[in-house]
Amino acid sequence: MGALKRYQMFIDGAWHDAADGATFPSVNPTTGVAWADIPAATAADVDRAVCAAHRAFSEGPWSRTTPTERGRMLRRIADLLAAKSEELGRVETVDTGKLLKETRWQAKYIAEFFHFNAGLADKVQGATLPIDKPDMLTFTTREPLGVVAAVVPWNSQLFLTAVKLGPALAAGNTVVLKASEHASAPILEFAKVIEEAGLPPGVFNVLTGFAEPCGRALTTHPLVARISFTGGPESARHIVRHSAENFAQVSLELGGKSPVMVFEDADLDSATNGVVAGIFGASGQSCVAGSRLYLHERIADKVLDGLVQSARPIRIGDPLAEETQMGPLATERQRTRIEAEVARARAEGAMVRHGGGRPAQLNAGWFFEPTILECPRQDIAIVDTELFGPVLSVLRFKTEEEVVGLANDTKYGLAAGIFTRDIARAHRVARRVRAGIVWVNTYRVVSPIAEFGGFKDSGYGRESGFQAIYDYTRPKTVWINTSSEPMANPFVMR
Repeated sequence: MGALKRYQMFIDGAWHDAADGATFPSVNPTTGVAWADIPAATAADVDRAVCAAHRAFSEGPWSRTTPTERGRMLRRIADLLAAKSEELGRVETVDTGKLLKETRWQAKYIAEFFHFNAGLADKVQGATLPIDKPDMLTFTTREPLGVVAAVVPWNSQLFLTAVKLGPALAAGNTVVLKASEHASAPILEFAKVIEEAGLPPGVFNVLTGFAEPCGRALTTHPLVARISFTGGPESARHIVRHSAENFAQVSLELGGKSPVMVFEDADLDSATNGVVAGIFGASGQSCVAGSRLYLHERIADKVLDGLVQSARPIRIGDPLAEETQMGPLATERQRTRIEAEVARARAEGAMVRHGGGRPAQLNAGWFFEPTILECPRQDIAIVDTELFGPVLSVLRFKTEEEVVGLANDTKYGLAAGIFTRDIARAHRVARRVRAGIVWVNTYRVVSPIAEFGGFKDSGYGRESGFQAIYDYTRPKTVWINTSSEPMANPFVMR
């Protein structure tokens, strides 16, 4: 094995090792071999980063930049991202196992999120209030919150960083971002883009390390004003408890177990492609993965057969190769858990229609076959267990009323898919399903213009869209007495 690539954290505009020199390996999931050495941040490193961000916000040049200047900075970041999309995508592929075809496209597309937020930077407005007091001019302004703690998971790190960083910086905040301990390298490469873009020191900082002590120290830090977290519900519960220490505002995006409903009148070719994209795209490692499929009983057999035919030729292998269609899972622990859940589902009565195990032709890496499970009932555990892998649970339904009930019978509520030619039905079902994102006759489509977030255990708060920049500000009300007369005696009531 060759020498590991050594990374440093980005704090206050410079590159640093952990305060105690500790590191941990990052493993290439395609080979199962370590390829990079990542700093393990201490509580002292967290304090250094947060204090740097606070100085940049309250004293440094960032506090004096105009919204227009911030917009120019974000456009500079966007242009650099687009120019460096190939190399950023390659690092993300090596570190996560996602297809290079997807990672380099995504690295280029997230430039649009920075362009969008650059346009919003000078559009945040207050209001003049028609107040009920004479001689008073009363108005509101919106001001940035301060230091934002952003925590992102290993999947789609660059995308998730963009949806947090764009509106936070546009609004005038500073950011300390904690990368996942799994696959931190893409975020550290992204920090090089920020450095080249010329943001003032401390405006954007990157920490790498573990929940303890790094995550806890960051989310409890008294100078943190907002926590934006993407991850799992259990970690989110810790985040919410931590926020009691600093009363930071919190937003949570926590994944899901998203239902896809295919009605008897749907375009079945389109529906099949949508299901395949929703569950086998990115090896199922997407928070919006359409992992629960509900098929109307009249078309269920035909769609199931079509899905099996679509899954069989999927080319699994090296995600850097252009011909590969599905790469490995990101961690060995993840694959072990999926294997156990599939075995449990079979014991509970599920039938494996395709896949269900490791590809026989691949001896190294953390690969898992595209898997289709036909489930005889809703209460099989796998139907409501988020796996973060290419495993599809398929059930049948008879009526619209029944499938809406089945779709909502989950603790999650992030996304849902509806396939039907009946536009009235599409509206009815979209209105009744408890999910923050509903796709009709398509799936897994995103845009900087559209809000993103969930209900129930899928979290609260929204990312992207026009409202996002307002979520990184707080209102201030200003009262101005315009009278030339002195204030009245406060003890004389009129």
